[in-house]
Amino acid sequence: MSIHKVKINWKNEKEDFSYFAYDRTHTWEFEGGKIMQASAAPEYMGAIEYINPEEALAAALSSCHMMSFLYVASKKKFVLESYEDDSEALLEKNANNKMAITKMYLKPKVTFRGENQPDKAAIDALHHLAHEECFIANSVLTEIIIEPVY
Repeated sequence: MSIHKVKINWKNEKEDFSYFAYDRTHTWEFEGGKIMQASAAPEYMGAIEYINPEEALAAALSSCHMMSFLYVASKKKFVLESYEDDSEALLEKNANNKMAITKMYLKPKVTFRGENQPDKAAIDALHHLAHEECFIANSVLTEIIIEPVY
């Protein structure tokens, strides 16, 4: 078990606090002194130059799948050269008519090195195991669709 803390800071610096006027920019402060600027998505009047919660969730899902993939591949004695993912998160109304990240498309491209080269079936099995092991995937209702690039 582990605990992960984040401190969110936002301050109103305008007189007008109407929906269209207030600034959505805020900070995320993580343990160890890491600070990141964040905002709402541009579609919701946020600042495009900062990460937004939807992007952060997409990055967390993609990153967690990658970390889980690296883990299961190493256990199977495969050596990775590189891993890249051009993922997409779909924000839309869910079955309860609420806005949600309903689907996450992972499009990982994995390169191996060495003599122990997995075939397509083995790569698919590694992605399946990685999905089962991913902490973030196990924490969300989002449908995660893995479309490996071979």
